[in-house]
Amino acid sequence: MPVTSQRGDSMPESPIRKLVPLANKAKARGIKVYHLNIGQPDLKTPQVAIDAIRNVDRAVLEYTPSDGIRSLRSKLASYYHRFNIDVTEENIIVTTGGSEAVNFAFMSCLDPGDEIIVPEPAYANYTAFAIAAGAVIKPILSKIDDGFALPPVEEFEALITPRTKGILICNPNNPTGYLYTRAEMNAIRDLVKKHDLYLFSDEVYREFCYTGAPYISAFHLDDIENNVVLFDSVSKRYSECGIRIGALVTKNKKVLENVMKFCQARLSPPLLGQIAAEASIDTPESYMLDMYNEYVERRKFLIDGLNRIPGVYSPIPMGAFYTVARLPVDDADKFCTWLLSDFEYENQTIMLAPASGFYTTPGIGKNEVRLAYVLEKETLKKALFVLQKALEVYPGNTERMNS
Repeated sequence: MPVTSQRGDSMPESPIRKLVPLANKAKARGIKVYHLNIGQPDLKTPQVAIDAIRNVDRAVLEYTPSDGIRSLRSKLASYYHRFNIDVTEENIIVTTGGSEAVNFAFMSCLDPGDEIIVPEPAYANYTAFAIAAGAVIKPILSKIDDGFALPPVEEFEALITPRTKGILICNPNNPTGYLYTRAEMNAIRDLVKKHDLYLFSDEVYREFCYTGAPYISAFHLDDIENNVVLFDSVSKRYSECGIRIGALVTKNKKVLENVMKFCQARLSPPLLGQIAAEASIDTPESYMLDMYNEYVERRKFLIDGLNRIPGVYSPIPMGAFYTVARLPVDDADKFCTWLLSDFEYENQTIMLAPASGFYTTPGIGKNEVRLAYVLEKETLKKALFVLQKALEVYPGNTERMNS
């Protein structure tokens, strides 16, 4: 049998999706599974996007330009202007989801052995794309007891070596929901400028900020505009994950040239997805406000509910629609598996994402899970009740084991 690649063998499984086969088996047994594991909103996609797809009037569904349809890029530039992000369509490349933006950025900016500093817990696919590029993630640990605030700048400095090429942040953060402060962003800016690093900034969740403090984009930082590579996606803000449209945004012309080579190799981003995405930018403000208010209510409901369960703790997330919670369990990976394979309460169970998959540091996050509050409150209420019942009988409940 031929040997598979070391790169493939070292790719991590997705903590969000690796338990899907177990969830499918549970459903086949007639069990209702509440999905808190994945950031798939249940809110309706804007009608303007649905109508745009329904009204497609083309004789041929053709290739699009490798960097995306110009009218979409122009409209995206206008969208960014609403957030005081000063870019033009020439600074924007449309990608097949935000994930491709990350992948192409790493392939274009990093050589094998290059290092990027990433606060963790972090979105698991960053590690996967770094491995694909031959790059090395250098994690810097944020802690649940600190609300996942950015570690002191001295800890970043200690990680910088001659192979350090960049810093990667997600703001607002997936999986923690943390929102970086102006002081934290300025500290990152100073490091980037001092060591001439890339600042890779995933800003997919900019619409979901629940604090009075302003959202700070990497493009709001002074004197590093050629260092910034921003990742974006329409998936979350318009509840249209399936159209697979994202964007890479940078003013660095050499990076754009390199990324375009990868774009040409994959031919073009999806035509129908771009049509829907362009229409979505005209989504009424009332839709965006209703969506925002709904997530504010869900956030409060979920966090209050979690912290009322004995032994469970979750800080209050200030952005996105995720939280990382600490559970009274010996091993969250085993617990999440057990929920789907061995547990049910009145024919119900829940699916969670074990947080260990969001850390690259071995042994960290073993009693933490990520939850996405993308379900309506009545469903969240049922899921929280099932979680409480599960913890009451889980054999590895540490509170019960230590009592």
